[in-house]
Amino acid sequence: MYADAAKRDSEANKMVKRKIVFRRKKKENRLGMVMVTIAVCMLLVVVAVKSVELSRKQQTYAARIAQLDSQIEQEQQRAEDIEEYGKYTKTTKFVEEVAKDKLGLVYEGEIIFKPEK
Repeated sequence: MYADAAKRDSEANKMVKRKIVFRRKKKENRLGMVMVTIAVCMLLVVVAVKSVELSRKQQTYAARIAQLDSQIEQEQQRAEDIEEYGKYTKTTKFVEEVAKDKLGLVYEGEIIFKPEK
């Protein structure tokens, strides 16, 4: 009888110990899950903040690209104008204009009228 009671007490103690260990492990698992959840949430916040920063940078770069494209078009137009002016300076019309305006030269028999001041 005592052996049966001791055996039952021993088994009861083992069950109590198992329950205690189980509860302790359950608490540790909960703590671990909470820690993992916090870490994941922190990573999500960091990723969200960085994505906003990258989006702003992308918008800034897109605006800069548009500005540079506009400058490129302006410079190409300017290069075309310079090229046309270079062709124009090689014509006799340009030479005549410079001779009349800057040097005051005229063709033989040509009369110049100047306004009174």
